[in-house]
Amino acid sequence: MSLEAIKSISAAEDESRQAKSQAQQKAREAVEDAERKGKDSIASMRARVESEIAELKHSSDQKAAEQATELASTTANRQATLRARAEGRLDRAAQLIVERIVNI
Repeated sequence: MSLEAIKSISAAEDESRQAKSQAQQKAREAVEDAERKGKDSIASMRARVESEIAELKHSSDQKAAEQATELASTTANRQATLRARAEGRLDRAAQLIVERIVNI
């Protein structure tokens, strides 16, 4: 083989190595970029989900408090109704007790 052919082959091999090296570098950069974007996307999604969870928790806590207040009010109304009925019957109960004691 002539010296020119050897130099030509050597130059082609050098170019090939450089192209391969550049391609590997671009591939590493692409992977790093994809990983960075993926991590950013995950962080963003996590923040959004945590915000939604906090919002849902606040909403459910507020709804639970409203329902507890409503239940307490309903219970108080029922209690007042039962107390009023019992007080209304108290005189009659006392009268029956007195009659039974007197009739003994």
